[in-house]
Amino acid sequence: MSRKGNTPTRELLPDPKHGSQLISRFINMVMKSGKKSVAEGIVYGAISQIGQKNATPIELVEKALSNVAPAVVKKREETHRMAEANKAFSHYRW
Repeated sequence: MSRKGNTPTRELLPDPKHGSQLISRFINMVMKSGKKSVAEGIVYGAISQIGQKNATPIELVEKALSNVAPAVVKKREETHRMAEANKAFSHYRW
């Protein structure tokens, strides 16, 4: 860790095949133990299977990811709210 201050956040590069930052972030979430090429194979394979049934698979994947995203944010806010409530009652001894 640097003592000179905060490190700047790195800009996420878009994926090389489709040029989408959202798909690049999704590949990074699928990745386990640094195996990016395996994660890319999984995601690109799924996109190609979607492409067999639909004309615009990239737009469909991006729409699906945007539909899922608010549920994660809502869950996080609920967890923080519960943690605050637990702090409020921590001084009581039952």
